[in-house]
Amino acid sequence: MKINIVQLNLKTGDIAGNLEKVKQALETPQSRESLLSVFPANTLCGYPLYSSVVYNDLQKEAQVALQACVDISEHRAFIIGMPLHMQDRGLCNALIFVQNRAIRAVVTKKYLNLDEQKYYVRGEGVQVVQYQNQKIAIGFYEDIKELSKSHTEDIDIVVCCGCNVFDYNKPYRTRYKMQKIVETMNTSLVYVNRIGGEGSYLFAGGSMAINAAGNVLVQLPYFEEDNAGVDLQIIQNINDEKPEVVELVHKALITGIRDYFAKNGFKKAVLGLSGGIDSALVAALATQALGSENVHGVLMPSEYSSDHSITDAVALAKNLGITYDIVPISDVFHSLKTAMKPVFAGLAEDVTEENMQARIRGTILMAISNKTGAVLLNTSNKSEAAVGYGTLYGDMCGALAVIADLYKNEVYELSNYINRDGEIIPQNTIDKAPSAELRPGQKDSDSLPDYDELDAILSMHLECEMDFEQICAEDHDPDTVRRVLKLVKNNEYKRCQVAPILKVSPMTFGIDRKVPIS
Repeated sequence: MKINIVQLNLKTGDIAGNLEKVKQALETPQSRESLLSVFPANTLCGYPLYSSVVYNDLQKEAQVALQACVDISEHRAFIIGMPLHMQDRGLCNALIFVQNRAIRAVVTKKYLNLDEQKYYVRGEGVQVVQYQNQKIAIGFYEDIKELSKSHTEDIDIVVCCGCNVFDYNKPYRTRYKMQKIVETMNTSLVYVNRIGGEGSYLFAGGSMAINAAGNVLVQLPYFEEDNAGVDLQIIQNINDEKPEVVELVHKALITGIRDYFAKNGFKKAVLGLSGGIDSALVAALATQALGSENVHGVLMPSEYSSDHSITDAVALAKNLGITYDIVPISDVFHSLKTAMKPVFAGLAEDVTEENMQARIRGTILMAISNKTGAVLLNTSNKSEAAVGYGTLYGDMCGALAVIADLYKNEVYELSNYINRDGEIIPQNTIDKAPSAELRPGQKDSDSLPDYDELDAILSMHLECEMDFEQICAEDHDPDTVRRVLKLVKNNEYKRCQVAPILKVSPMTFGIDRKVPIS
């Protein structure tokens, strides 16, 4: 059987726009030449819907869109996904098999994630539909994994509809799981996944078809809209795309920025350029996502800023072709200190004065954002967020935290990847020791362990969920481990106030890892 795999960038809540994409896909030669077209889960309404799914207006609009799909299905068959109110059950996350102006089958999701459990009732899981003399098992990605346990009858084709949130391990895990199903059940398989960004969530695509022999017949590209008709009887194996993790993360972050702006009606971005690697990486990603004409940098030197911080930031802006302003903060800082003298009388200078500088910079950036309509991008990384190395209402300002799911060493890795074909991020920015430059001679290493050690401890604690004793057993200094874990625990209140984070890791703050503040 020839099946058309349709990999779309959908928009949550934009039912009319998503329906139009479905209609366009059904008019392609790939669709017309195939017996069945398969769309991702949650095709019509997008994902995640959260509380919006419970409102009658959304459900009614989705029903109208479903009827429109039925009306255009003469002499064709396809599978789409949407929330559907089942009279005898309640609201279900559903896949609908539409054929020849009729609904042939409704498949309801059984294994719901925690967010879905708040709004949907549990469905029945995978269903088998007889079509074109073939037994086709249709199910959601989360349900299809249990197929070999719950279905003993012979299956000719497995159709797996996904809406899988990206992390840098997910494409490889997904491929392995799909191949295991094929191997276990001796059946061909079609897996379709959406692409694009929805706030913090990113979707990679990577839809594929595998024949009963375990050969990958087609794999659609990551983070690109595409569709392909595939004959499941073909024998040959393709040389499909197997990108490195750093390439996937690069594509994911560019997609996340681009869709965050496009889907929210934003156009221009602004960010502070310190001359450091974090802001340089965010600027480079934003420029690739939005175009140089839509990115503006702001240099805000203080009396503690080194000359190379300014020259590196200017060199970056010129390499990227973005505009920039220089707004020194020394006069404002001294005026603020003078104003605060009566309040601070008798108290020595400390981290307060450092935070005052960060908040002055945050105020300047937010003022430019307000005045110009440009959206402020946050430049904090995951290592800093984990241990609270950032100032609330200062350098933690922003509408989108672009690299807050990348450890510092991953920031370096991605920066070097961006420079793979020539210098975009100045080499001096990559080579120099990280510093907030909020006091004379300051270095990040004054307050934090070396980033190699810090990132290793954080990764074991966060991604591997290891405790103090387990981390120490990996040959890490107990005092350092104890200090890092205490910083992670004590700074949850800060992370609760950060901008939406583009999720690229398996354990993202605020999305996957939720712990009590106190």
